[in-house]
Amino acid sequence: MRRQSVIAGCLTALTLPLAACNEQATVTGGEDFGPSPTLVAPKSSLIPTINIATVNRWSDGAKPTPASGMAVNAFATGLDHPRQLYVLPNGDVLVAESNAPPKPEDGKGIRAWAQRLFQKRAGAVTPSANRITLLRDADGDGTAETRSAFLEGLKSPFGMVLVGDELYVANADAVVKFPYRSGDTRITAAAVKVADLPGGPINHHWTKDITASADGAKLYATVGSNSNVGENGIEAETDRAAVLEIDRVSGAKRVFASGLRNPNSPSWQPQSGALWVTVNERDEIGSDLVPDYMTSVQDGGFYGWPYSYYGQHVDVRVEPQRPDLVAKAIAPDYALGAHTASLGLTFNTGELFPEAMKGGAFVGQHGSWNRNPLSGYKVIFVPFKDGKPAGKPQDVLTGFLNDKDEAQGRPVGVKIDKRGALLVADDVGNVVWRVTPDSAPKAAEAK
Repeated sequence: MRRQSVIAGCLTALTLPLAACNEQATVTGGEDFGPSPTLVAPKSSLIPTINIATVNRWSDGAKPTPASGMAVNAFATGLDHPRQLYVLPNGDVLVAESNAPPKPEDGKGIRAWAQRLFQKRAGAVTPSANRITLLRDADGDGTAETRSAFLEGLKSPFGMVLVGDELYVANADAVVKFPYRSGDTRITAAAVKVADLPGGPINHHWTKDITASADGAKLYATVGSNSNVGENGIEAETDRAAVLEIDRVSGAKRVFASGLRNPNSPSWQPQSGALWVTVNERDEIGSDLVPDYMTSVQDGGFYGWPYSYYGQHVDVRVEPQRPDLVAKAIAPDYALGAHTASLGLTFNTGELFPEAMKGGAFVGQHGSWNRNPLSGYKVIFVPFKDGKPAGKPQDVLTGFLNDKDEAQGRPVGVKIDKRGALLVADDVGNVVWRVTPDSAPKAAEAK
């Protein structure tokens, strides 16, 4: 058999009659990318398509394949499920080593059982280290020679942002802060809670990401939904599927933008100044639907979930319907492919890559578990002009899948380091990769 994941669409003999074993994508030429993606008719089945790449981690010395004109090296190895990154002003790199917290009320029933089974095969079900690790490349050779446990005892941390001398961390259930001094390699001060975030016994999408406004007065936290399409009741979705604005001093919060099923990586586009996020869309209506996307988010904007997708395409599974909200739904700016699990987003604000890449978006695509064939499992770049996407996606890092469609790694968070290189957190390979133009002189990098 070509890969174990072929089995995944059919589960076991017991579930074979229920599974969508023969369902596969018909949109395969990249038409599910860009500002106007192809949207086919939805498909339904009692068991969703499950097709996840089994883990076979990088062998010694192996690494992803960079695009022509680029080079990649391991910035740090031997990490514990690295998910998100943050670059401090002095060039130190923080990496959240994290996984899901206990969620006793999430994922009941046969669908959830099937998903958990194959996530285990994919290396996605491991205890959370609950740690932020500091990586330091003091000699500028592109490899971190210093590593220290910067913060420990956190609760499934993900997003990080520094404002002045305070470091803010988005745990699975709250934003907390710590004092920080440039050069610190460890923080032992107790966490101070800034604001609660939706958590609880379901906590379906546990990753909470965070950024700050330019003046530092406001924090913006992303919170995913508590379900696929509201099946746990709309009351379970309070302050979820949203970007929350938090007053940094008082902790008061409000919904800034809503209808975003699972937003991540809030990032400021350098040309327009707009806040952008990546969003993982809904499942169980076929391999072609719904494309994940990245979009600017407007204050008060509603983006459809759960009542509609990609603007005003109604999802008939949701009850009761809300045509009043569907009429307000804003279509996203740019599709990133169906089920690619695009979690990482950062804009190229450095000087290292070619001028044509200035201001464009790097996107980490964690990879599908419910599409046939597999999608994602790579890092892409989308060019921007005048603050808006302006072209087709370009592969930056591929090869996360081997020739047997096994996952050697899965990219998540992406960030630009102090020298302008791209850092990529790989939570299956347990590596942080560093991407540069292959012609970039080391002396120029080290400035």
